Amino acid sequence: MGDELSHILPGLRDTAIITCGAYLIGAVLGAFVAAARRVRRRPVRLLAWSLVELVRAVPVLVWLFLVFYGLPQYGISFSPVVAATLTLGVIASSYLSEIYRGGLAAIGRGQWDASAALGLSRRDTALRVIVPQTLRVSGPAMAGYGIWLLKDSALASTIGVVELTYRASAEAQSTGKGMTVFAIVGVIYLLLGLPLALASRSVDRRMRSRWSMS
Repeated sequence: MGDELSHILPGLRDTAIITCGAYLIGAVLGAFVAAARRVRRRPVRLLAWSLVELVRAVPVLVWLFLVFYGLPQYGISFSPVVAATLTLGVIASSYLSEIYRGGLAAIGRGQWDASAALGLSRRDTALRVIVPQTLRVSGPAMAGYGIWLLKDSALASTIGVVELTYRASAEAQSTGKGMTVFAIVGVIYLLLGLPLALASRSVDRRMRSRWSMS
């Protein structure tokens, strides 16, 4: 088992780069998309909604192939790691934007009115009142999506990213120990995802004790 593990673990670097990079891209872009879904201009809302639905309707694997194999036909090419990170990041933005939107919907209009009555500007209200409560509501779902994204990073192996699954597949083919190799990979993903779930619960408890929705 030690030999198999030593061949698989180097793939952890690319798995971490893709997962963290894609999540960061998705978290930032998702905030803009969620904001666009709430503006008063109907064309902007419709465009944002259309983009979200389009991204979510097409399988992740198809998007990966379109970006990595399709865009070079138009002179746009990326390395496998960059292509996977950008693709999963854009996909993450559509899902996280819906999580944000759900969190914002849970915040009553009275929060804005009460803040205005206290003399807070809309900017201060958003940053000091709305955003913290939105994050508390959305936190568990955001963490859950992070775990889902970690698992989806395995699809990057299909475009040549030498991450955990790619190395496991190569090791299984060379040794014939498929059960052992992929059991090891499964345990690695479990060990990576479990701390995220535990951290999410811890943060949620802390934010619940600090912020109240009432």
